Amino acid sequence: MRLLLSFAALFLSALLLQLSSGGVGPLDALTGLDQGFTRGEVGVLGSMHFLGFFIGCWWAPRLMGDVGHSRAFAVFTSMGAIGLAGHILIIDATVWAFLRIGSGICIAGCYTVIESWLQAKVTNENRGRAMGTYRVVDMGGSLVAQLMIGSLASLETYVAYNLLTILCCASLLPLALTRVPQPETPSAPRLRPGLAWHMSPLAVVGVLVAALSSASFRMVGPIYGQEVGLAASQIGLFLAAFVAGGAIAQYPTGWLADKYDRRWVLVWLSVASVVSCAVTVASAGMGTAGIMAAAAFFGFTTFPVYSVAASHAHDFATSDQRVELSAALMFFYAAGAIAAPWATSRLIDAFGPGALFYFISAGHVALVVYGLSRMKVRDTPEDRTPYVYAPRTSFTIGRLLRRARDR
Repeated sequence: MRLLLSFAALFLSALLLQLSSGGVGPLDALTGLDQGFTRGEVGVLGSMHFLGFFIGCWWAPRLMGDVGHSRAFAVFTSMGAIGLAGHILIIDATVWAFLRIGSGICIAGCYTVIESWLQAKVTNENRGRAMGTYRVVDMGGSLVAQLMIGSLASLETYVAYNLLTILCCASLLPLALTRVPQPETPSAPRLRPGLAWHMSPLAVVGVLVAALSSASFRMVGPIYGQEVGLAASQIGLFLAAFVAGGAIAQYPTGWLADKYDRRWVLVWLSVASVVSCAVTVASAGMGTAGIMAAAAFFGFTTFPVYSVAASHAHDFATSDQRVELSAALMFFYAAGAIAAPWATSRLIDAFGPGALFYFISAGHVALVVYGLSRMKVRDTPEDRTPYVYAPRTSFTIGRLLRRARDR
């Protein structure tokens, strides 16, 4: 029973954190545009979030080693709350960019603590159920957060950001109130980006393209939605459709990735992504229902790219290499996510809203070409790991997923 309560506290903290963090990006975009920020400045806000995310991923295991899980979680939650509350004190793009660094550190740090705690508590008997619940919390919280955007955007600015701040602070309560002893602090994984390139250059390119697709859409998507005539209440549904499409895609994609050569799965996912980009641009004149359906199709084709690329890389790794390989892949994802929102927002500024999807299409075309070229260099391995949905949450996620890949 105490173990169940421990899991419940972790999952509730993760859910509240996801509700808070999932809303700030779109709310920043809509509020910033309403306050006169340029599209480029809104893109910088998204990029700074992922810069903070990268810092938090690196710093969190080290801070846990110094002060323990609960205190580290309190530190990161405080940074997130400060970042959110600061938005209503000074409405300035540069100030908000620095505040978003704090928010990014909060997300990465808190997820590192949660996942390290989960790793210490799960056993072979409950690992499947625990990870299944964690995936539902991760995807479900993200979906609900997008659905909240319309309601938040209709409120006064200070009320909307105060609500997100309250959710962020509330995520501290379940972990702070649990009586289950803190686990021992695991050592921080070594960050060796070269390991991922050594294992699979194609996986690295796939992860970068996944970052380009996901980070651009989530951080710059509100700009696109506003440009094609969506109201603030509809932009939340637009982003939620993307998340829902990505969630639905995990099951058929996993089946295909376990049955066929994963390089071909990556190639055909990218071909489908190019088609979905074209459909999304064309849907701008098809009314709200067409735009929403296109967003779901876009999420369906692009969201699984990261997990397929990661599974392909792990096909070449030993069990002892999995944690460091996962961290290396997350490094490349974070690097791509830092650059993507700023680049795509500037392209929209110069060439119009469709430029967002033209740029994403170019990335997937490059992945198709590189994937086909890699097939001539190396054969697919005979012994493959099971396909695993890999959340993009922290450098330590590999510890939770290692057993699933080694089955």
